[in-house]
Amino acid sequence: MPLRPDIELLSPARDADIGIEAINHGADAVYIGGPAFGARASAGNPVADIERLVKHAHRFGSRIFVTLNTILRDDELEPARRMIRQVHEAGADALIVQDMGLLELDLPPIDLHASTQTDIRTPEKARFLQDAGFSQIVLARELTLEQIRAVAAQVDRATLEFFVHGALCVAYSGQCYVSHAQTGRSANRGDCSQACRLPYTVTDTQGRIVAHDKHVLSMKDNNQSANLEALVDAGIRSFKIEGRYKDMGYVKNITAHYRQLLDSLFERRPELHAASAGRASFTFTPNPDRNFNRGSTDYFVNGRQDDIGAFDTPKHAGLPLGWVVRVDKDHLDVQLDAGVDPLNNNDALTYYTLQKELTGLPIDTAQPLDAKQRLWRVVPKEPLDTYPDLRRDTQLSRNRDMNWVRLLEKKSAERRIGVTMRLDDTPDGLALTVSDETGVTVCAEIALPKKEPARDPIKGEAALREHLGKLGATIFRADAADIVLATRRPWFVPPGVLNALRRDAFEQLEAARLDAHVRQTRWPEVTPPVPYPDDTLSYLANVYNSKARDFYARHGVKVIESAYESHEALGDASLMITKHCVRFSLSLCPKQAKGVTGVQGTIRAEPLTITHGDEVLQLRFDCKPCEMHVVGRMKKNVLNRAAREEKASLATGVPMQFYRTRPAAAGR
Repeated sequence: MPLRPDIELLSPARDADIGIEAINHGADAVYIGGPAFGARASAGNPVADIERLVKHAHRFGSRIFVTLNTILRDDELEPARRMIRQVHEAGADALIVQDMGLLELDLPPIDLHASTQTDIRTPEKARFLQDAGFSQIVLARELTLEQIRAVAAQVDRATLEFFVHGALCVAYSGQCYVSHAQTGRSANRGDCSQACRLPYTVTDTQGRIVAHDKHVLSMKDNNQSANLEALVDAGIRSFKIEGRYKDMGYVKNITAHYRQLLDSLFERRPELHAASAGRASFTFTPNPDRNFNRGSTDYFVNGRQDDIGAFDTPKHAGLPLGWVVRVDKDHLDVQLDAGVDPLNNNDALTYYTLQKELTGLPIDTAQPLDAKQRLWRVVPKEPLDTYPDLRRDTQLSRNRDMNWVRLLEKKSAERRIGVTMRLDDTPDGLALTVSDETGVTVCAEIALPKKEPARDPIKGEAALREHLGKLGATIFRADAADIVLATRRPWFVPPGVLNALRRDAFEQLEAARLDAHVRQTRWPEVTPPVPYPDDTLSYLANVYNSKARDFYARHGVKVIESAYESHEALGDASLMITKHCVRFSLSLCPKQAKGVTGVQGTIRAEPLTITHGDEVLQLRFDCKPCEMHVVGRMKKNVLNRAAREEKASLATGVPMQFYRTRPAAAGR
């Protein structure tokens, strides 16, 4: 099946206002949390706000996807079903889901997308989800171009979606249980404690320290800017930006960055085009390095890389700024690097201590001492003696530039849809026909009791063009060549009459565009139901309700374990499965030693242990698929708290219910 030519830029939104700005900055689609059950517990939005965002997006033919990508208990299925109906009535275009139990409910005909939380790594899994009724599937971030091509060869209808920017979960999505095991906060239920960002001491089987207080599970941030064309050619059609917790400035900047990259690609490849209408222009130069980031990596797209980890710090160091030339009692003097923008009051600087710890230094005031020499005097917000190891020649970076912040707090983009306009005579007056760049056409007419030629034809024609082209209050644009005057001669038309004709035409066009926006409905399943690729499912399948169990049974699965959150996997278990390998990153991989004289054969993939405070986890290495398992067990206090919560739920009249394969333990 030929690949679709329309390419979708998909941006995140913490709330409706951020979503609206994502659309204004060029997003073809936006994903946003609904009132509940999204994989970001603190990023929910009321239905009224989703409806407001939908109305703005549909003006441009952009789409709105609502996230419902957590696993649900049985007692949550009916509230989830009601919420789905509400967001469908609000106009949402699709639902992003993880829990297969939702497919067994009586849902409105809303389009379904398979979340990255469904862990789509193989062509077989992708094809199954397509055949089960998903029109769009979010592939695992860990896939290579070759693996993406293999998936695309098997998926002949569904759109392939891929994350191109933002924070990286070190685990395969949906395959991390560390947070729940240690704190009871489930990543699969939108409440991850981010244990992967903590520092760990790594020891080998003999107790020797391999790495001390390193963030060995913390990844750099994803940045596929250099790989967009290769991803298009591999079969990706939706390019997703991570960040439903991110602020307005991040979404504006990163959306604009990828909008420009994709538009540049379309200019070189005219067979490709954007999935929505309109062209965005910006009042700033997008630069992803100016937002919070941990450094960048393209992860595994081009194969395993040496430098994918943010092992020194999970914080944002910022851009290089300069160095300290003098430290005084209450201030320091700073020499800026060539080409660096001036300092501002309330900027934030960073530097590394002698122990390689990233330390923040927020500025109270910044004053230029010698603009030509780029020398500045900085007064920090805290006393200088509270900043360790701050001395002459300390290298500084800036991770908050207030000039940049203020720039993005203002209106920073304008998105317009190109139109052509034609003014014609009618027996009773004039007709204005307007067609937009997608082919939507309307015609407005106005009566003129008496047509009078303009006294000066040249000035009369210019006046007609001027008033017809006044589109500033609309989302449309027309260049002079797009306005065709097809009347017998340039008439004198009072400005008020012409303005009314134009307003009528463009109000019709906006309404016609909204009418032309067709929401895709849910795909029917292939019948009879296709078999799931495996006939046995462990806790890794995240089956947390009886409807999910019924779904997999209907698709031929014989053995279905319950989710980790059901608390049946009580011994040592894989709490995280990841393509990231600590051994490889520490140059301790047997494959790295292959062919090295004196080293080959001396390094084995023996387990390692990582420790943070009283948290101890074991790293085990599965070298055939080149994967790492982080192994541990659930804490007793997590089990005890869960038992108390279950008991308390009985008193509410809505008892907590979820899928178990074994009877509940005594007291639960």
